[in-house]
Amino acid sequence: MTGFSYSLHTTDGAARRGTVHTVRGDVETPAFMPVGTAATVKAMMPESVRQTGAQIILGNTYHLMLRPGPERINALGGLHKFMNWDGPILTDSGGFQVMSLSKLRKMSEDGVSFQSHIDGRKFMLTPERSMEIQRLLGSNIVIAFDECTPYPVEKDVAAQSMELSMRWAQRSRDGFDGGGDHAAENALFGIVQGSTFEDLRRISIDKLMDIGFEGYAVGGLAVGEGQEMMFEVLDYTTPHLPSDKPRYLMGVGKPADLVGAVMRGIDMFDCVLPTRSGRNAQAFTRRGTVNLKNARHVDDPRPLDESCTCPACSNYSRAYLSHVIRAGEIIGSMLLTWHNVHYYQELMAGMRAAIEAGEMAGFAAQFHADQAAGDIEAL
Repeated sequence: MTGFSYSLHTTDGAARRGTVHTVRGDVETPAFMPVGTAATVKAMMPESVRQTGAQIILGNTYHLMLRPGPERINALGGLHKFMNWDGPILTDSGGFQVMSLSKLRKMSEDGVSFQSHIDGRKFMLTPERSMEIQRLLGSNIVIAFDECTPYPVEKDVAAQSMELSMRWAQRSRDGFDGGGDHAAENALFGIVQGSTFEDLRRISIDKLMDIGFEGYAVGGLAVGEGQEMMFEVLDYTTPHLPSDKPRYLMGVGKPADLVGAVMRGIDMFDCVLPTRSGRNAQAFTRRGTVNLKNARHVDDPRPLDESCTCPACSNYSRAYLSHVIRAGEIIGSMLLTWHNVHYYQELMAGMRAAIEAGEMAGFAAQFHADQAAGDIEAL
């Protein structure tokens, strides 16, 4: 096949089961995208990422533009070849990272000028340049350039920020559409902004739909507002998004966040949490989070999760994992990261099956019961 499309197969309440079709292959949704910030999912080989069940990964425009540079990656065959990942790649626009550099950047209507956090070099990132970078990388799902509104924020500030993002969304659309064959074969997602204000979110959706995108991301969440507020925003946002286009919640999240967001109509997720936690001795399991630095694991012969089939659980004990972490051995980060990404993929697969069977509410109830049961008693 050629081009990008989305198929919605079935729903269970607001939860959706679908498939995102790309020129690099299909992505079954709900889907979680491991984050490959600098052309690598940290502590994992691409083949290992694929073995977890992941079908798509995320690359970071900001970090890749700083090094090694999009022109260099393009000259070397594009991001897929460069990092040895033949599946679909979604790239963010760079907006979130640039906005976090409050002491190093200056924003205007045109875009954002900033200094590299690496070596202090000056860069200018505009909607047009963001589209160009993502095209040079060869991204299959391109994200519009926007400003991520901080939290908390006054409503008038949130409104001004949202309106700027909507103007940038139109410029992103125009810049993407000028990308020739790349634009014809791939997709551009717009980003809904408006912080925690329902009327601003509705205005943002209306403006994005007037422009028209192949998918719609919900931005400006997971920035400190808390899970209850995030779910409230999704409750009044997702019902107004087109049902025939994929919905992507950016930068989320913990396992409970994913379950709750799927039940509110979200299709796609990304977050650094499973990989970052893996490098910091934290493992996500069906019975909650396990900290391998805790002393109680040093003599424990059990696996992290007896129901998990990842290499960390199949081949190693908690005692061994505790040992290599305490010893500072790299294999500790590798095994825990593999486990966490595997767990996230198993969680998404479980939700896909539950939606197909019309049992998503039961799945969510069992998920929460298992998490509440706790690690010591239940395993």
